[in-house]
Amino acid sequence: MSKDAHGTVFLAALVAVVGAGTAGVDTARATEPCGDLEECRAIVEINATDGDIGFHWLADAEDLIGTEIVDPTGRRIFANAAAGRLREQKLTETFGESSEPVCRSWLAEEPDDDVVTLRQFLQRWPAGAYRFRGLADDGEVLSGRTPLTHWLPAAPRRVAFAGGVVTWEAGDSLGVCATREQLWRLVDAGLLPIHPMNVPVKAWEVTLELEDGSHRSFTVRLPARGAAAQSSVTIPPEFLYSVGPDTPAKIEVGAIGGRLEVGDDDNATFTELGGLCLRRDQGCAEPE
Repeated sequence: MSKDAHGTVFLAALVAVVGAGTAGVDTARATEPCGDLEECRAIVEINATDGDIGFHWLADAEDLIGTEIVDPTGRRIFANAAAGRLREQKLTETFGESSEPVCRSWLAEEPDDDVVTLRQFLQRWPAGAYRFRGLADDGEVLSGRTPLTHWLPAAPRRVAFAGGVVTWEAGDSLGVCATREQLWRLVDAGLLPIHPMNVPVKAWEVTLELEDGSHRSFTVRLPARGAAAQSSVTIPPEFLYSVGPDTPAKIEVGAIGGRLEVGDDDNATFTELGGLCLRRDQGCAEPE
């Protein structure tokens, strides 16, 4: 099949299976070339406080008009295609995240809410090489692959905020999604390669997010190992004093996994500290 014909078939397949729009993903950062693509990444992100788990991805190359992802079993799991003026403008980055159903039935707010346990999630998203393909506007098909691992870092614990300083400690579990003992059982069953308490953490990601409708936040990523390792961060006073009195906020501290011997995994587990009231005066109103 010629390059043009191959590109036409690929685009037709993409158009046939275009999914819903994607959302921005801060943690799906790729740092190395991915075959013909400039970047690609597939990761697992866990909110250990709210108890939800999601699959995140990123692909990046110049002048694309469509992308697709194929899992280790050979099944296409995502495809998109630009049309109209977006096709004329062309794509570079494509990034998104799955929905994040709760991992425990008692966390569901409604009877018909989806529940996907950690065991079910690991079975649904097998570890292995995920193939990314991008269709360039000249018909060339670019391809590359990146590993999705089940090396899930433990959630930070004892997250606190006082005097403008966020502090935390390394954890030993995945929060409400599984106890330490349940995680050992998943290791014994071969669904986890290693207990999260033993997964190396390469970085901490700290976010202070205002919950006043302004969509403002402060985020920083800090080293978790070596001489520069951190377990606290001071929120810049320039940010704090730009906030009005009685502003509700929350803090997230994420453990970003990474094994030196295989490169970056980037799987992330976050712990939330909610109910904060910045620059308290009369007191923040209870969230609705």
